[in-house]
Amino acid sequence: MMFRRRKQRIERKVRQAAVAGYVAMDRRAPVSEAGGALLRKAFPDHWSFLLGELALYSLIALVVTGSYLTLFFDPGMEQEIYEGSHVPLQGVLVSQAYATTLDISFDVRGGLLIRQMHHWAALIFVAALGVHLLRVFFTGAFRRPREINWMIGVTLFMLALVEGFAGYSLPDDLLSGTGLRTAYTIVTAIPVVGTYLGFFLWGGNFPGDVIIPRLYIVHVLFVPGVLIALVVVHLLLVVYLKHTQWPSRGKTNRNVVGQPMFPHFTAKSAGLSLMVVGVLSWLGATVQINPVWSYGPYRTDHVSTGSQPDWYVGFLEGALRVMPPWETTAVGHTIMWNVLLPAVVLPGVLFMVLYLYPYFERWVTGDLMEHHLCDRPRDRPTRTGLGVAAIVFYAVLLVAGGNDVSAFIFRVSVETLTWILRTALIAGPVIAFMVTKRVCLAMQAHDRRLLEEGEAKGRVSQSVYGRISDSHQPLSAERRYRLLVRDVPQPPAPPRTRASHTAGLRSALSTWYYRDRVDMPATAKERARIAELVKDPAAAAEEKPTAGADKER
Repeated sequence: MMFRRRKQRIERKVRQAAVAGYVAMDRRAPVSEAGGALLRKAFPDHWSFLLGELALYSLIALVVTGSYLTLFFDPGMEQEIYEGSHVPLQGVLVSQAYATTLDISFDVRGGLLIRQMHHWAALIFVAALGVHLLRVFFTGAFRRPREINWMIGVTLFMLALVEGFAGYSLPDDLLSGTGLRTAYTIVTAIPVVGTYLGFFLWGGNFPGDVIIPRLYIVHVLFVPGVLIALVVVHLLLVVYLKHTQWPSRGKTNRNVVGQPMFPHFTAKSAGLSLMVVGVLSWLGATVQINPVWSYGPYRTDHVSTGSQPDWYVGFLEGALRVMPPWETTAVGHTIMWNVLLPAVVLPGVLFMVLYLYPYFERWVTGDLMEHHLCDRPRDRPTRTGLGVAAIVFYAVLLVAGGNDVSAFIFRVSVETLTWILRTALIAGPVIAFMVTKRVCLAMQAHDRRLLEEGEAKGRVSQSVYGRISDSHQPLSAERRYRLLVRDVPQPPAPPRTRASHTAGLRSALSTWYYRDRVDMPATAKERARIAELVKDPAAAAEEKPTAGADKER
């Protein structure tokens, strides 16, 4: 009885202290208001919106496992005789970075599990970011007012590539050393400043003696700090701008319909986080990755056979391999086009296109309204075709990054396979664009037939005259709504007078974007209703300033 009273007294004091602290904080900051609004925030329940959270939880796993590894890793490049527990390498001259990587793998309790979880989390993080960006692109979720958030996402993807390469290079094994040799070649291929950059970053000629410590600082301090800061800004913008949503009954361009953050979304998100940790633990415990003890320590006169980088930088390796050996010598300087174009210009152009595409599409279409409804990819065949063409372009480069291994497995010459990949790099994206666009238009035609005829019931009947026909039933109101409500601008009329070159180019591109389409059968009343549902929230707010354009429910 005495212990129970003491326990109750302690609980009462703790509760009173918590309430007093909360009241004191709420009087000085809008805690209740902000917390209540956040807990009531509506989240769409479609699975595709969890891709960003998959990247977030992978990043958290990276931070936790990486913090554990930093307690035991030494990024020094000084050479020493290995005397650890891995017998095959005892007596071998290795760097401190490589020796401590082996110690983590064989001597630290749980070290190999954490190291492999860290590596798998990095791969999943980059993959989730890439798929999340593709989802945003194909559904048009990058349009106004989310252009800044799109650019933040592209920056996060770029920083993830840098972070992954830096971590991949830290063990100083033969495989990562080969990657650093390639990086040194890329840096020094930059005209005028390349040699100075290489000397500065590596502390002299390759392999230098400071690159691993510098990559370590970049990997554990600079890039993670920027990543976490950008993730916070990204999430704040998501909360402020609200989520996009798929068209369905009750969802318009002026509201957000979904489950509240607490308790529905919180439970779902917590379950996803536990699944991510579980999968990473299973992968780290059962699927070997990056066995540095098999590669051995890096030596400048050695190179591993069949060296392949992690998949997210494999496209750069492939671009280097398919590029013809072009060089230009002028005024005593040699420009290595076979390195500069695929490894410097190509990534720069790639990310520049990603950054500017929302503004390019807005300029082409002349669309200045806000968009909160997702596009179905079939309803935007040109954009979808461009996205698939880019994926095919990347896939060909990724395959080219292992052309030597593929040639060995399929018993073809490397030269023949390289020419096949060069052809596919040019023809593949064009064919993919044309096929994807035709598939999207065919799917639109199928939607139109469903709206006109209804859905087949699977019963076949025969008339007294011998005619065989199948029976149909009208589409449900939910499905009809989803097929009809789409925000696709009409192709513009060509200018009647002679316009400037810029205006003519814009008109031609806009016509190319929206010329091919399948109009859906809708009554005048339905068209008026659709126009009201996809109406610009800003225009609606001006017409009805008291209605509340961003209502959540």
